[in-house]
Amino acid sequence: MASIASAVRLPPGVEEPSRLIRPFDTSNYGKLQLNNGLALTPQMGWNSWNFFACNINETLIRETADALVSTGLAELGYNNVNIDDCWSNMKRDDKGQLQPDSKNFPSGIKALADYVHKKGLYLGIYSDAGVFTCQVRPGSLYHESDDAKLFASWGIDYLKYDNCFNLGIKPIERYPPMRDALNGTGRKIFYSLCEWGVDDPALWAGKVGNSWRTTDDISDTWESMTTIADLNDKWASYAGPGGWNDPDMLEVGNMLNIDLILASGL
Repeated sequence: MASIASAVRLPPGVEEPSRLIRPFDTSNYGKLQLNNGLALTPQMGWNSWNFFACNINETLIRETADALVSTGLAELGYNNVNIDDCWSNMKRDDKGQLQPDSKNFPSGIKALADYVHKKGLYLGIYSDAGVFTCQVRPGSLYHESDDAKLFASWGIDYLKYDNCFNLGIKPIERYPPMRDALNGTGRKIFYSLCEWGVDDPALWAGKVGNSWRTTDDISDTWESMTTIADLNDKWASYAGPGGWNDPDMLEVGNMLNIDLILASGL
């Protein structure tokens, strides 16, 4: 094939590009909208919050990664290991950067990501589209670019982005800046919006996130689980490859009311 230079006379000092940018090349998608090639199927894996809440550390995360592999769950697609709230220090450092809790994560998040990746799994982390997280750690509102770059440098694959301490700013205004910041890092990071279904995100979040919470938090009761299932019916048609409704985590392993269990015959 003739080179570009032989077909078109290039101005002096202009080098021939190394490759053509084809009209249907998708490698640059996600810079102006979310389409980042992720979430072709709904995310599956493990999240620390519903059972451990703030009682987390790097040993727990490593052991959970080990368990997903050893039990065969990873092979079935349960390949996300997601750290929820309380992983960070109570304040940013003197450069304004987030920093992991040095007591519970002494090796740092990058080392933890490396460990999880060697298992063939993905590591997720948590932040908030507010000035604080729900457990009053530093949030990412107005720090989107710095925090996204930090997460990418650590090798993070998934971000759960919560909705506490949001200064009353509408979700549709607060969530796109982190989308743009994540896309700007050049690393593909699954973007999980957790705005609790406040502004019906199924109607607008398809161009913002890879998933969006449709309801308030789940709890380990049948009433909570069945209510959330019912509330999600009307949003089913808005979900598909690239963006999914998120009815919150499965309550697998959490203790339901023992009387209900006995009455059900389980």
